[in-house]
Amino acid sequence: MADTNGGLAVTPRTAVDRARPATPRDDEEFIRLVEPHRRELLVHCYRMLGSVHDAEDLVQETYLRAWRGYDRFEGRSSLRIWLYRIATSACLSALEHRSRRVLPTGLGGPNPDADRPGPTPGGGEVQWLQPLPDLLVSDPAAIVAVRDSVRLAFVAALQHLSAKQRAVLILRDVMEWPAAEVADLLGTTTIAVNSALRRARAQLEKAAPSDEELTEPDDPRRRAMIEQYTAAFENADVPGLVRLLREEVVLEMPPNLFWFQGREAVGRFLGTNVLGGPAFAMLTIAANGQEAAAGYRAGPDGRWHAHAIQVLTLTTTGISHIVSFNDPGLFDGFGLPAVLDGVAGAGPWRR
Repeated sequence: MADTNGGLAVTPRTAVDRARPATPRDDEEFIRLVEPHRRELLVHCYRMLGSVHDAEDLVQETYLRAWRGYDRFEGRSSLRIWLYRIATSACLSALEHRSRRVLPTGLGGPNPDADRPGPTPGGGEVQWLQPLPDLLVSDPAAIVAVRDSVRLAFVAALQHLSAKQRAVLILRDVMEWPAAEVADLLGTTTIAVNSALRRARAQLEKAAPSDEELTEPDDPRRRAMIEQYTAAFENADVPGLVRLLREEVVLEMPPNLFWFQGREAVGRFLGTNVLGGPAFAMLTIAANGQEAAAGYRAGPDGRWHAHAIQVLTLTTTGISHIVSFNDPGLFDGFGLPAVLDGVAGAGPWRR
């Protein structure tokens, strides 16, 4: 699970520019040195916070803190390690004032009646986990290197840990830092770090599902399964969709609090409440190192409107988990428009 070269490619933002020093050469040198680490720092902050938006803010905070303290950087560790120390401290500070991000499965049991959906929370009552767009990874090989540590189930499980346990597990098991370095960063002892790591591993084992049957990135069944899935949505083919699901499949749809488990319940809910309504247009994308789809729904204006980002867990025996993030605001992070060109409501939309 070690994160050796993964990360996100994000256009440089303006935290440094807002506090530009009197000597431009120093500014340029600082940017040249730290910018190559931006992508992996964003992944690190995402693991800690469960939100790409929050992670971007914390990377900016990291760079601002680093710029202000750069004259005190004595090179006793590498610049990369120094930046990780700052980023982790910034994340821990932020988590003191923020609720953990969750998925519906982390809040209660499945809805027993697929014909009668449960409530949807209003306002900002729940802070929801966000998906991580793969398209932000500059090198396609990078997501392969980090995919086990950014899978949606793993990041969701991390959110059940305390902030310090989260940091310990990420730094020790993902980043492979020595216990002494983690202890130094957290201002504690190696004994305390090792104890926190044991507790974090035990809790994560309870929360995170087994990945023994997950398909590999080069498995041709992955492409076939996602194509069949998107075609079934576009054609409102409930039987075809159900055939792709594992018997114990889970469907959750934040910001809806309710969720369903089991092929029969998921199929009945989708057939009655989703695919029986306006038509869908589906784009194949990728998130959290997993296959995903962007769903657009036909609107009354005859156009396709952003509806949900669906992240799928594919196994050798079918789809085991569907997380449909019903938030059109996420589409921009995937480089997708809020409205698609084309005529809606006239049968499946062709990519």
